[in-house]
Amino acid sequence: MLAPPRFMKFLSYMTGWLTVIGWQSALASAAFIAGTQIQGVARLAHSHYDLQAWHGTFIMWAATLMALGVNLAGGKLLPRLEIVILVFHILGFFAILIPLTYMAEHKSTHDVFLEFANGGGFPSRGLSWFVGIKGVVFAFAGGDAAVHMAEEVRNASVAIPRATMLSVLINGSLGFGMLIAVLFCLGDLDAALATPTGYPYMEIFYQATDSVSGALGMISIIVIIGLCTPIALLAATSRQFWSFARDRAVPGWRIWSQVSHINQLPTYSILLTTSVTCALGLINIGSSVALNGIISMAVSGVYLSYLTVGVLLLWRRCTGAITLTPPLPTFTPEQPDPDPIVLVNVNVPGAKLVWGPFHVPGIWGIAINAYAVVFMIIVVFFSFWPSTYSGVTEKTMNFSVVGTVGTVILAVLYYVVRARRVYQGPVMEVRVEG
Repeated sequence: MLAPPRFMKFLSYMTGWLTVIGWQSALASAAFIAGTQIQGVARLAHSHYDLQAWHGTFIMWAATLMALGVNLAGGKLLPRLEIVILVFHILGFFAILIPLTYMAEHKSTHDVFLEFANGGGFPSRGLSWFVGIKGVVFAFAGGDAAVHMAEEVRNASVAIPRATMLSVLINGSLGFGMLIAVLFCLGDLDAALATPTGYPYMEIFYQATDSVSGALGMISIIVIIGLCTPIALLAATSRQFWSFARDRAVPGWRIWSQVSHINQLPTYSILLTTSVTCALGLINIGSSVALNGIISMAVSGVYLSYLTVGVLLLWRRCTGAITLTPPLPTFTPEQPDPDPIVLVNVNVPGAKLVWGPFHVPGIWGIAINAYAVVFMIIVVFFSFWPSTYSGVTEKTMNFSVVGTVGTVILAVLYYVVRARRVYQGPVMEVRVEG
């Protein structure tokens, strides 16, 4: 809709592939984090437990298969489970915040807001800050997950933006509150970073409560939420891949675009997405650093797709190409008495662009859009950086640039060989009732 006519087809194709890269990587990352967190819990509870990479892979597969079972169940199970998770998420915030702030020794305001730690050994604090922003960005990547469920949501033009904004508002507020609390209750930072569990927050909880049982109780809340995360991500990722396959943009699109007549779900797409996640889990057995590159690919892939659309939207804003009201239909002299109901095509390739219910008009919209573009450029650039500055080797480098660029090259090759003949842009389905 936003691209110039001669670039529409290719840009929409590449944006779709970037989204595939980002979401498939995000699902694998969430399942990996869920599995290794359970390993961390076992290590904290039993100091003699020896963490093995293949243990984490098997637990990761278990979390993925659980998500698969929920997604294949269909019906009202998924939305009802999501509501339960939301309530548990909010109540769990207070269940962690209250004992953490009450029992831990507090640091000074100076330590929290003015002390800076350059753990990566970068030449400047600014560079260290930009590299460190990856973790925060990853936490918010996928805030648009509801978009991929749009075809299964009533009144999507209103419900989807509302869900997206509320997701960022609720999680942003809770996340910032928890961040401040953790910084005040940080304890021994070096001990937290060197924890054998692999997750510093577990050591922080243990230091705060001075009790393994107390720490495990608080950690269990995060672990449960972590196990539920792949459920929602599998739903969003499989729908995104299914819709892209329906557009004939991926190899084997005839299979992946099918919808089951039994449960009305894109079963083949769900199974393929699950298989990709399990396959990526094998990387952890050989190198956990390489799998961490998958997490960076989730950032680079998703934000590159955001950046493409953001730049085009900014261009359309600045050129005044988007109007508030749809254009009036035109009639020829041979049609003096038109029908009372006339449909005018808007917001489709080549047609007039009209703002939807959610938009920020005028200069404020341009300013926000421009800020978003600059921010996304910075995020994508630093998503390829390693977490340490000196002594980077093949064991510590960030492999996300290889995965992201490699997938893009393969996508371009497939476009030249096959996709440009069968891919004509996003397929628009219209439901006719009556």
